[in-house]
Amino acid sequence: MTPAARVQAAIEILDGIIAAAQAVGAPADRLIADWFRTRRFAGSKDRRAVRELAYRAIRACGEVPASGRAAMLRLAIDDPELPALFDGSAHAPVPIGADETPAAAGVAPGWLEQRLEQSGVALTDAALLLDRAPLDVRVNTLRQGAAAMPEGGTRTVAAHGWRFPADSRIEDSPAFRAGMIEVQDTGSQLTCEAVAAQPGETVVDLCAGAGGKTLALAAAMANRGRLLACDIDRARLSRLPERATRAGASLIETLLLDPKRELEALATVEGAADAVLVDAPCSGTGTWRRNPEARWRLTPAQLDRYAQMQARLLDIAARLVRPGGRLVFVTCSLLDAEGAGQAAAFLANRGDSWRADPPGLPAGEPRGHGLRLSPWHDGTDGFFVARFVRLC
Repeated sequence: MTPAARVQAAIEILDGIIAAAQAVGAPADRLIADWFRTRRFAGSKDRRAVRELAYRAIRACGEVPASGRAAMLRLAIDDPELPALFDGSAHAPVPIGADETPAAAGVAPGWLEQRLEQSGVALTDAALLLDRAPLDVRVNTLRQGAAAMPEGGTRTVAAHGWRFPADSRIEDSPAFRAGMIEVQDTGSQLTCEAVAAQPGETVVDLCAGAGGKTLALAAAMANRGRLLACDIDRARLSRLPERATRAGASLIETLLLDPKRELEALATVEGAADAVLVDAPCSGTGTWRRNPEARWRLTPAQLDRYAQMQARLLDIAARLVRPGGRLVFVTCSLLDAEGAGQAAAFLANRGDSWRADPPGLPAGEPRGHGLRLSPWHDGTDGFFVARFVRLC
């Protein structure tokens, strides 16, 4: 593919990404993979170049662009080499017209920028959410020494964390294949450390998904005790057993929950869990480095629904914790509606039966009753984490 043809390909892909964002369709990475699957003529260099162009254009636009071409025109304002590639040659975009309007720049749609600022996030800081993320891994202490660590990594503040360049092919390494390392953002690792899971305890991961945090808890528990991984998403939870086998995590039990009837399935641990992790579904504003198009998908109504879901999950989790036990609430969000506000409401609704217990992590900034992790302060994805102790 010529450089101009790569630009046109990125425009076509962006059209699909914009349409999917507006219709809550497939994510960008899947759309890009599907586009190339039907275009075998594109080589590996072409695929990398087109993918990079598409993501650069996504990051350059705040509001949802009118079209892929408008998004690429926004990128062309800051990239002096791009305008000349709109030359109208074969497979190239047509020349730029004098009356064409590029997409608007910005960190996010206007309403969302306002919510970020109301949550104490300066837009100059929030712009770092659109940088490319590094690749972090967690050394799996259940498999330590099974293979040599890949070269080129540096330690992070997480107890077992290492960081590699973003384009590292960690999943091809012997250490990954042997289950010695797991890909996991440093911030995610730190939220697991906040649980302070110990060998022999009963621990519940209430929103386990595919089990990234569950595996970290299993390692902290040294495979001793009871670790219950729960979720309402059968497809995501079904991926955990294979991951657990590779990681040597033998104590994990999976439990598929029926929405609205979760406590019936969790009756055996009600009032008996030493620790419950609520890694709640959220807007994902803290993960824009990895999914920049996600900021085009979110609406005020969806944000309200997430907040209601989080409050309900906290209610369920509180029923599971024994007196003296811990409840850790985590969202990968920088919005107070999904963080400090939720933590404050949880305590306000429970009188003197619970108290906040600062996580004491080696990173993060205090925010309400918890901590906020962020790219600008900690070099991590964005997270809110709070820990509560049940008093009676």
